[in-house]
Amino acid sequence: MRKAYPPIEPYNSGMLDVGNGHEIYWELCGNPAGKPAIFLHGGPGAGCTEDHRRLFDPDRYRVLLFDQRGCGRSTPHASLDSNTTWHVVDDIESLRMKFEVDRWLVLGGSWGSALALAYAETYPERVSELVLRGIFTARRSELLWLYQDGASWLFPDKWQRFVDPIPEEERGDLIAAYHKRLTGTDEEARIEAARAWSLWEGETIRLMPDKKLSELHGSDEFALAIARIENHYFINKGFFKDAQILRDAHRIKDIPGVIVQGRYDVVTPARTAWDLHRAWPEADLQLVDGAGHAYNEPGILHQTILATDRFADQTT
Repeated sequence: MRKAYPPIEPYNSGMLDVGNGHEIYWELCGNPAGKPAIFLHGGPGAGCTEDHRRLFDPDRYRVLLFDQRGCGRSTPHASLDSNTTWHVVDDIESLRMKFEVDRWLVLGGSWGSALALAYAETYPERVSELVLRGIFTARRSELLWLYQDGASWLFPDKWQRFVDPIPEEERGDLIAAYHKRLTGTDEEARIEAARAWSLWEGETIRLMPDKKLSELHGSDEFALAIARIENHYFINKGFFKDAQILRDAHRIKDIPGVIVQGRYDVVTPARTAWDLHRAWPEADLQLVDGAGHAYNEPGILHQTILATDRFADQTT
């Protein structure tokens, strides 16, 4: 079973002004002369972590990681202004041009898989390979599964904590009810809603509970960014037309790809990965038994590392 590469520090980092008041944090890791790759984190609003650097062989890859608008070390924190999928797609292109990359491997998980697909379908000539994990395409059915009726059947105790901040009469549209509170002026209600939203995700992404993950998702700063930004994107259906990503999958048919999906993923169920594979049959689908949604569950991590190693080998 493959494990993550040893911890590594960036050899360069900084902030990029992308306009509209936003500055995004970026870092470069690995071999400055290595195969170019970019990592796209989830959420939207989660930010990158030190462990994300470890998904690539540091001797063979030059990896760029960045915190998307409004989260992590990017500023302004938790901002929703000029913050859409297509703004972030433009940010990826700005980073590519800044670092003079012709084509690069794109790795994205969860929301990062939707963003990776949006970028690749827009700029297929700039993507050498795609590695996607925990597939999400922001279809209405996917959003309803997680935030209205579906996952709630599997986690009724955690679901109760999710709906507690919302009065009974508003529970027919929980995304809208949360939007009202997360964008409102009542700071106490905003923080309460942010914690409830963030913890619902944080406590359902792994097959087995993870106390540290729950603590992270329950912290005010993290919860506020991920809850506000996720809810902003999801009330706008990811800024996609429904099923747009699947409809446009023909644009990436010539890009080598690997789809890694946990069999028991409750956050982004395997149905979406299956639908993507049907729309993009050229990709290699790896359904991982005994795994949920998180990138660092053993089977998910194993298949992700195999994929990045495979594409580094092919390049060599």
